[in-house]
Amino acid sequence: MESISKRVQSLDLMRGIIMLLLAAESCRVYDTIHHSFPQNKLVIQFFHHPWHGLHFWDLVQPAFMFMAGAALYLSYQKQLQRGISWQQNFRKILIRCFRLLLCGVGLHCVYAGKLVWELWNVLSQLAVTTLIAYLIIQLPTKGQLLISLCLLGLTELLYRSCALPGYDQPFVDGHNFGNWMDQVLMGKINSDGWVAINFLPTAAHTIWGVLAGKLLMAAQTTKYKINHLLIAGLVALVLGYALDISDITPIIKRISTSSFVLVSGGWVLFILAGIYWLSDVKGYHRYAWIGTVAGMNAIFIYLFFETVGMQWFNGFIDIFIGGTIRGIGISADIAAILSALSTWIAEWYLCYWLYQHKIFFKL
Repeated sequence: MESISKRVQSLDLMRGIIMLLLAAESCRVYDTIHHSFPQNKLVIQFFHHPWHGLHFWDLVQPAFMFMAGAALYLSYQKQLQRGISWQQNFRKILIRCFRLLLCGVGLHCVYAGKLVWELWNVLSQLAVTTLIAYLIIQLPTKGQLLISLCLLGLTELLYRSCALPGYDQPFVDGHNFGNWMDQVLMGKINSDGWVAINFLPTAAHTIWGVLAGKLLMAAQTTKYKINHLLIAGLVALVLGYALDISDITPIIKRISTSSFVLVSGGWVLFILAGIYWLSDVKGYHRYAWIGTVAGMNAIFIYLFFETVGMQWFNGFIDIFIGGTIRGIGISADIAAILSALSTWIAEWYLCYWLYQHKIFFKL
């Protein structure tokens, strides 16, 4: 295996792109553009599909979980090289997962403006998927892959076998097993259809991220690595779409059906293969630093734009940028778009400033 000190540029770049996309959502870039162009089919792709189907935006959270798995593998191997065993590192992983859970729950309190107990945030889910992925990280590739598929099978079983009154319709919003689990865990149901038990099937994304990180760091040719990423992605896409088209299991992001996990995982593998080919193979990374600086402080910038950003920073920028633009007679719609873009750039610059000063926040 190659030294972990030799970074795979594509992993940093892909993580950075994901964070920039998430930051743009928080800065209301997509909302403001959609308000001006409501019928534009491209803009609609930057919003979650309402239920049965798939938009581009539905791939971002799986990619986030996937890249967390890749980072977990690189960190684990780095610890091994320092002489720190799996057992010694386990306590550190437990603490990190606990912190992720606290941050996820805390964000919902910020959203609600009061103390609440809600487990729908991606960080809460990541706390569990990271733990699952680390518990099996020592297993051979085939063993980890088998466990990830078993998690999808278990999800199918739970949803299909739930016979509780009112929650016996596996793929109906408000009447499925995930909704029942939310009542058990939190005493409430999410009005948008999200369920906390999503951590079970999406653990597959984190496990696959571990395997992708392992593959990209292996002493194999770049052709071998790209071929394996593409083949794995193709298999996942065929299986996922086959489940959906045959009416066995519909693609539903909000409850992370097995077909959704497979299809989204397949597309993420294809995207990673493309970025790896461009960045690490062809060396086209002249502007990669624009994304990389955001990826190097991923958790920090996520917490920033979900709290300070939405609660204060967005409005602060709009006072000066949006107010000035509206003051010179430009339409309110255009002013809102430019204000959102300015906020997005400002948040990127914050990441750049931290990167320049070698300040990196970790949980």
